[in-house]
Amino acid sequence: MQIHGFQKTTLLDFPGYVASTVFCGGCNFRCLYCHNKDLVLHSGEMPLISEEEVFAHLKRRKGILDGVCITGGEPTLQPDLEDFIRKVKELGLKVKLDTNGYCPDVLMNLCKKNLVDYVAMDIKGTPEQYEKITGVKPWDFNKIQASVYFLMSGEVPYEFRTTVVKELHTPEDLQKISQWISGARAYYLQNYRDSEQVMQRGFHGYEPEQLKQICEIVQKKIPVAQVRGVE
Repeated sequence: MQIHGFQKTTLLDFPGYVASTVFCGGCNFRCLYCHNKDLVLHSGEMPLISEEEVFAHLKRRKGILDGVCITGGEPTLQPDLEDFIRKVKELGLKVKLDTNGYCPDVLMNLCKKNLVDYVAMDIKGTPEQYEKITGVKPWDFNKIQASVYFLMSGEVPYEFRTTVVKELHTPEDLQKISQWISGARAYYLQNYRDSEQVMQRGFHGYEPEQLKQICEIVQKKIPVAQVRGVE
């Protein structure tokens, strides 16, 4: 598997567990506010981290680590993702998969084989906003819808999450999203933060109090909705 980043220990990426995080290169989206620009656009120029190095660490930390978070880029584009996950599971570790949901067949296959313990799927915007935000043309929204329906069927524990960008997401947009995924098991609003690695600079997050007020609107359809990463 093409691994271009490896965080050996995290308490944040896999809720409730001590984990390592593996970053895959490449993505089928070009989200304007993506904060992993090099992983998306220039993964072929980035150094590779061998699976041997990753598994050597996982074995050394056996009994301390609970799981592995696989993120990107977009992990479901990796042809040997299933083989990698099987090796992780053989160590007795749990697996969290981060995905944009555009490869529902891959997502469903992994979950139905009991290879994934938790899924975090990004909701980029309202259905009408997806093409603009992701930069994907032609667009097949049915793929996103299939992933949403599958996760909401309860096959595997999951969360939906939206990185909220003031210039792209109005309170009305987030209300529409809450209607779309009404009844979701968990939905997190993550405030945008600027950085040198953002795909396109010049965006802003909401003031914390504003985002909390938006979350109260969202909670009318998704009572479990929360703001993440805001004090």
